[in-house]
Amino acid sequence: MDRVLNFIEKFFKTTNGDLNILGKGIKIVLIFLVIKILLKIVYVIIDKTVHRRKKSIFYVDEKKINTLTAVLKNIVKYIFYFIGIVMILDMFNINTTSILATAGIGGLAIGFGAQSLVKDIITGFFILFEDQFSVGDYIKVGEFEGIVEELGVRVTKLRDFSGELHIIPNSNIGTVTNKTRGAMRALVKVNVSYEEDIDHVIKVLDDLCKEIKETNENIVDGPTILGISDLGEYGMDLTIVAKTNPMEQWSVEREIRKKIKETFDKENIEIPYPKRIVYENKS
Repeated sequence: MDRVLNFIEKFFKTTNGDLNILGKGIKIVLIFLVIKILLKIVYVIIDKTVHRRKKSIFYVDEKKINTLTAVLKNIVKYIFYFIGIVMILDMFNINTTSILATAGIGGLAIGFGAQSLVKDIITGFFILFEDQFSVGDYIKVGEFEGIVEELGVRVTKLRDFSGELHIIPNSNIGTVTNKTRGAMRALVKVNVSYEEDIDHVIKVLDDLCKEIKETNENIVDGPTILGISDLGEYGMDLTIVAKTNPMEQWSVEREIRKKIKETFDKENIEIPYPKRIVYENKS
């Protein structure tokens, strides 16, 4: 033991008993090594806590829990590294108290200029906790609408159907219209000629709606014929509505229109369109 102490005194300390450059370098390495070990231990504790949370009856959304887990790990990492840097500065006899005081004044000045960043982060947490929308939801925020591609603590990314990616700061998110919560409405208007037997047309459409309901698993309720909804210039409008699974309303509408066209062709039911009759004067 004495040999070890003598070795340390000889190679890692000065004549005054303080650590020399080599000793300080090794101590810095040890500090960061301890920080790495502590971070791994804390990360394991956080992961186990989250795992139990996912199995509980209060679990809401895995994506939100994962986002909050990543944020918590980052906060812990920054705190540990900050403590390590303070310890290293003290080792070089740097007055950390004055630095912290200066940092506090500077942080206050920066805080006034970073209010929007703080608002983004706070709003992001409220969005996560209140479950306003999730990744994969189709939402409308102001003039933008699309599918939520990424829900972050600071920004939300929307991908619209044209492929454009809208990056919206969370503090700019006000009224949100979520179009994927609950059953969605599919609406189809059918125009038929005035010359057609309306009772026969409704009977044909009613049989078609029953067939579509049995074959399409995305339909929750309906389709239902509401009857004549408008009398147009060339024909009568009949309205068909159905409730569908989220994001499936458009595919259901397309299928209903396709089936109507095929059925009308078989039943010789005319869909009106503008006609021009030309009379030839042979005199």
